[in-house]
Amino acid sequence: MAEGLRGLRRPGHEKHRTNTTTTILKRQLLLLGTLLLLAAGARAQDYEAIARLKAMNERVNGLRSTADGEHYTVIEGDNIMRYAYAEATPGEALLPASSERFTITDYELSADERSILIASGQTPIYRHSYVDGLTKVIAADGRIRPVLSDATRPRDASFSPDGQSIVYSSENDLYVHDLTSGRTRRITDDGRWNEVINGTTDWVYEEEFGFTKAYAFSPDSRRIAYLRFDESRVPLMEMMRYDGRLYNEAYTFKYPKAGERNSEVELWLCDLTTGAKRRIDTGAERDQYIPRIGWTPGGKLWFMRLNRQQNTFEVILCEENGAQRTIYEERSEQYVERVDDRTVTFIDKDRFLVRQESHTGYMHLYLYSIRRGPLAQVTRGAWEVTELVGVADGRVYYLSSEGSPLRRNLYRVALDGSRKERLTHGEGYYTIDPSAGMKYYIATFSNATTPNRVEVCTSDGTTVRTLATSAQLAHELQATQRPAKEFFTFVTERGDTLNAYMVKPRDFDPAKRYPVLLTQYSGPGSQQVLDRWSLDWEDALVDAGYIVACTDGRGTGCRGEAFRKRTYGRLGALEVEDQLSFARYLGGLAYIDPARIGIYGWSYGGFMALGCALKGHGLFRMAIAVAPVTSWRYYDTIYTEIYNGLPQFNARGYDDNSPLNFARMLDDKRTRLLIIHGTADDNVHFRNSMEYVEALVQAGKPFMMARALNRAGKRYDMMVYPDQNHSMLPDDTHNVRQKMVDYTLEHL
Repeated sequence: MAEGLRGLRRPGHEKHRTNTTTTILKRQLLLLGTLLLLAAGARAQDYEAIARLKAMNERVNGLRSTADGEHYTVIEGDNIMRYAYAEATPGEALLPASSERFTITDYELSADERSILIASGQTPIYRHSYVDGLTKVIAADGRIRPVLSDATRPRDASFSPDGQSIVYSSENDLYVHDLTSGRTRRITDDGRWNEVINGTTDWVYEEEFGFTKAYAFSPDSRRIAYLRFDESRVPLMEMMRYDGRLYNEAYTFKYPKAGERNSEVELWLCDLTTGAKRRIDTGAERDQYIPRIGWTPGGKLWFMRLNRQQNTFEVILCEENGAQRTIYEERSEQYVERVDDRTVTFIDKDRFLVRQESHTGYMHLYLYSIRRGPLAQVTRGAWEVTELVGVADGRVYYLSSEGSPLRRNLYRVALDGSRKERLTHGEGYYTIDPSAGMKYYIATFSNATTPNRVEVCTSDGTTVRTLATSAQLAHELQATQRPAKEFFTFVTERGDTLNAYMVKPRDFDPAKRYPVLLTQYSGPGSQQVLDRWSLDWEDALVDAGYIVACTDGRGTGCRGEAFRKRTYGRLGALEVEDQLSFARYLGGLAYIDPARIGIYGWSYGGFMALGCALKGHGLFRMAIAVAPVTSWRYYDTIYTEIYNGLPQFNARGYDDNSPLNFARMLDDKRTRLLIIHGTADDNVHFRNSMEYVEALVQAGKPFMMARALNRAGKRYDMMVYPDQNHSMLPDDTHNVRQKMVDYTLEHL
């Protein structure tokens, strides 16, 4: 469990195996009930109907492989269950019977698997970080006892490698709790809110580098390395809360916007035997990123270093004598693709794998030696390795887009690049959960017409047994003739071939003309056009007689470096062109009503929806923008600057395509616009919508909101969700989707 008890939002831990005792009668009754609802005129455009189907798609959640590679654990209800990979035996409950029942939100097994660290209850900080509630340990003697009871706000807790202690963060300081003595030692003492953070990440690292646990134990448990964030000079963000208090207060946090100050990040090392601490030299440049730290299997400390422009990436190894050396370096004219936990993978004391694209223009795996440098290119071809799954017995297991950027399959190959094999054979999209040592893996497969099928497989791809088939969902989809995505390509007016899909109503008649909604995200490296099963609010429109369509324009992923980086330095320019071209292409089809084309997007997609509504000159009858960025000057450093450069050196790239600066182009007589935003959005701040609304007002475009209630012609609409974050969680997930369904039915 790479990130310890991060406090991840508890997944819906559906029972992981299909109930083989389901009777034919039960299925028939289910189908009959569905058909009766349809026959009775149940509102097909209700989002609840879509949400119900989504919930029926089976999966394995909360999965952990045990050290022996023969078993795995999951959370089921208020217990942790252990199952064998190879046999369909009843699971073993790992928690003892107790009168005390508590909700398990996360857990971690100690290295010897004799103890379990459990978090029960969580308080969100931001979208990906939580303060753990009650923390317990199930000891080797089978007793459950609370731990960290003295901690004020514990988070990111995890076992030491020897299982003798627990490390955690509390109120920006790092602590070690000894399980034998019950004593807690404070590692740092300078943590202060909005000033200094030890052992966990600041906001922008959490959001963009995708981790919160900023410490790492040495393999012998004697030392701990951690990151220290000095955010005292980062500008302060204030976010007003509307929580029912008589006098509401602003929530303040440090948020570095494009071109502004970041935290100064230091790497520290603490000897747990002596208590001595020292700062590790990370270079003369202070305005840089350290996106990961760790230890090699041989016990040497390493860290990643990335410059502010994010076009030079290094892996630095720290020797025992204090010397340092770069064991890997990658440079790019524009940017090095965003790093994550599997950018670099150490496989033994000397060798490591790197996933990079600079050499060939496609993301591939390379084998390196700490002592000797590059050894081999492991994969090659005009396709992308999307994930390194594991390494065992001299072979590398990976997911890739070979065959089609719309699909993912599992392959294995020798470390020298020979003997490549495809292990999965379905035509669609696979995700893989490997066992320790890669003896088994759990494969989850779906495609546009097939919901999730979950299987246990051996390392050579042989299916051992099936855990889930989503049989009830598949039966209902077939019985109701649920329409599926139809994939195709089209050529823009500029000659670019783009991937796309379309979903047609179940009673589609090519002689009729249909309204169409374009759904898209369009952000750099993203993909929406994928051959995997999915449903969302737009599918409620399909039930109401609409066509839904989507295309991945220039800048999106899995088509090589050149295709993805074409949008660099001018976000929103080429992407909008491609969506406009797609709309015109659809409008030229005989069965599409060109006067009834709409567009929708969330976050980056919201930015795109606004750009298309403004630059479309009435091409779109309706646009919905949820949590939209309206100026990249308002967004964070790491994400914005990697794709758009720093505003100090690329002002036009920030301003020329900002919806704030061409609000006057909106044809409000032909395009109806809805903006939706949560006031507690710590990611894309509510200010984005407020500033844009004001731009509309100044442009003479009346807007239906408090600021402009008394202005005439209230044709533009806004939906504000108090105290909701970027994902409209925790309360308004369903409400916002039903609002979009209703708005589309009314205005498109």
